[in-house]
Amino acid sequence: MPQDTYLNWVIRNTPTKWWHDSADPAELELGLERGAVGVTTNPYLSNLAVRGNRQLWAAEIAAALGGQPAAEAKAEALMRVAVVKAAEKLLPVYEASKRVDGYVCAQVNPLRAGDRECMLAMARRFHAFAPNIAVKLPATAAGLDVLEDCVAEGITATATVSFTVPQAVAIAERHRAGIRRAREAGVTPGRCFAVIMIGRLDDYLREVAQDNRAPVSEADIRQSGLAATKRAYSIYRQRGYEAVLLVAALRGDYHLTELAGAELIMSIAPAFQTPFVTKDFPREERIGLPIADEVIERLQAMPEFRRAYEPDGMSPADFIAFGATQRTLSQFCEAGWKLLESFA
Repeated sequence: MPQDTYLNWVIRNTPTKWWHDSADPAELELGLERGAVGVTTNPYLSNLAVRGNRQLWAAEIAAALGGQPAAEAKAEALMRVAVVKAAEKLLPVYEASKRVDGYVCAQVNPLRAGDRECMLAMARRFHAFAPNIAVKLPATAAGLDVLEDCVAEGITATATVSFTVPQAVAIAERHRAGIRRAREAGVTPGRCFAVIMIGRLDDYLREVAQDNRAPVSEADIRQSGLAATKRAYSIYRQRGYEAVLLVAALRGDYHLTELAGAELIMSIAPAFQTPFVTKDFPREERIGLPIADEVIERLQAMPEFRRAYEPDGMSPADFIAFGATQRTLSQFCEAGWKLLESFA
């Protein structure tokens, strides 16, 4: 990786790390060259990787389809192909860092976002795929229950479909509860990565603002996800949470540059990696720069922003009905998991 890129500056001079957001092997190789220390996958990305590498992974795909498995089992088997291939690539990073880095996400069936027993059983199976798997669970009430159980059993988890401060706080609290249970049982607790899908919050609030003719500008909307992330990060620092914030779904370079210096992980898709290695940005830590009070005041004219921004804006029972949650689960189901189920 060139020594003068902005992404390299972030890696070398701040606590910020980054994960590669794709399961495609060619894209992953490039991401590792650029300094990625983890991999994000989801049903959408897994489907793209499997379909795009049918010839390269022909034997593994044939094995996954052997015996004409039921649709859900087929989707899981195909997803496993993409995830395990990525995990093999990251295993040296995992071992060299002594379990700190090198994780690959494997997401449970998004059609089961409220099914505790099913998600826990899937989590246990996914944990056995490879030592460096981070089982991906939705930040719903059911998903949080499963997350705590996983951590208590020593299973590392990533809480996803998460966009808000109350979700980030709930994830960290359930991780902490799982740590206590694990230690009481003499088990090494699982780690936890707490996702904030920063750009998806912007996307959702933009629609809300347009529909309700809210008195906010596009510049305000572009800062809504940053505002939620910076507030969640401040709370994590104040409370000393063990969970690690994982910022995903970037929509522009500002989603990294305005968080530079934070002790968190950025999940960066290949398309968004390119500007960070080809263009220059101000090389300064900006995590401590607050969002302007007047911007927050305008955004708070929208009840949906207040629900996302205030630590007590929602209870876990509210998470599954939040608009961004429903939008994202729908995409993961329709453009990911169901396509793996129908793979032929």
